Amino acid sequence: MNIHIYLGHFPPKGDKLNEGLTKAVHGLASGFVACGAQVTVLSELSGSHDSIYETEAGYIIRCFPNPIKNRPSFKTSANLKQYICKHLDKNSFVILNGIMHPNVYCMSRLMKKHGVPYVVAPHDPYNPAFFSRNAHLKVPYWYLLERRMLRQATAIQVLDTRHSKWLYQLGVHNPVIAVPNGFAPEDLNLDRCLQWQQNGIAKLFFLGRIDSYNKGLDLLINAFAQITDIDEKAHLTIQGPDWGNKKRLQAQVKKLSINKQVSFFEPDYDKSPSSLIQDHDIFCIPSRFEGFSLAALEAMLAGRVLLVSEIAGIAPHVRASGCGVVVAPEISEIKSGLIELLKRRSEWKEMGLRGRNYALKHLNWNEIASEALKKYNKLLQLDKDDVAIYQQN
Repeated sequence: MNIHIYLGHFPPKGDKLNEGLTKAVHGLASGFVACGAQVTVLSELSGSHDSIYETEAGYIIRCFPNPIKNRPSFKTSANLKQYICKHLDKNSFVILNGIMHPNVYCMSRLMKKHGVPYVVAPHDPYNPAFFSRNAHLKVPYWYLLERRMLRQATAIQVLDTRHSKWLYQLGVHNPVIAVPNGFAPEDLNLDRCLQWQQNGIAKLFFLGRIDSYNKGLDLLINAFAQITDIDEKAHLTIQGPDWGNKKRLQAQVKKLSINKQVSFFEPDYDKSPSSLIQDHDIFCIPSRFEGFSLAALEAMLAGRVLLVSEIAGIAPHVRASGCGVVVAPEISEIKSGLIELLKRRSEWKEMGLRGRNYALKHLNWNEIASEALKKYNKLLQLDKDDVAIYQQN
């Protein structure tokens, strides 16, 4: 199969994969190649000329110059348009990555114009929490553009089958393909490096972008403040790039008088996420909305115990492996989940190893890509009349 994957900000040489979306595209593209598919990643970045680069994993990156610096925008690279016109047709297959993104919408229009079947991979669920933030922008965009794009897609690619219910409730009834995130071999630490603390300060950790609302960090801090009466030596570390919320969260910490028990660190891109996580005991991701959480998967690989939001795509895997607790993104539930994990300290090693072994068996990119290819092939074998049922104008 010949697959094109669009992610507008994918790096032209496939390096510096420091955020979840680029990691996910790289992992899936690499898995596809390992399964025998031909894969081209399409991106648009500032520059004066096109570039073509073959990665060590075997997929091709084609990067096209887009003069618009203040992105996102509704302008597609002229060279990318030419490439689509010349190289893509009804026998091609394209995966568009992104949610509520003008460039993704524009790409869908180009696919429609040239009769190219496309799948949309939003990487976040369209649940009420997603729409409640900046609703004045998101709700009109949904009804004017996003829903139309989804309805005309061959399928919607979600990270967890449970996320399809939000699509159905919003009037999108297209076929849904569930493709979870996975890990790359370089994400793994050696077994002999794994250690668990039986005594001392319990170290809680969040790793990811410091986006208070999306990641539920305000909820986590409030819940943590309430458990300090139970374990006054517990410590919470929040590490990652600031999305404009760090000062507000630091003020929240100060107001709750837990300054000495909460630390904020800048992102460290020189170390692997698993090695950063391994220096802590409990990984926390109580997001209000979350597609999957690659950081949580990396915590499983590091043999840590987890507290994860029930909405996250990784939640069913945490439940199945027994490596942590799954909670609603509410202060009381987060507090209860943390207390449970602290009380089960003697089980941390056993729980951590269960999570690691589960991830090694079920969440590697080659296995995920193999299953995804089967689903794509089955979908593309549908008669045109069958597909047309879902491609509503």
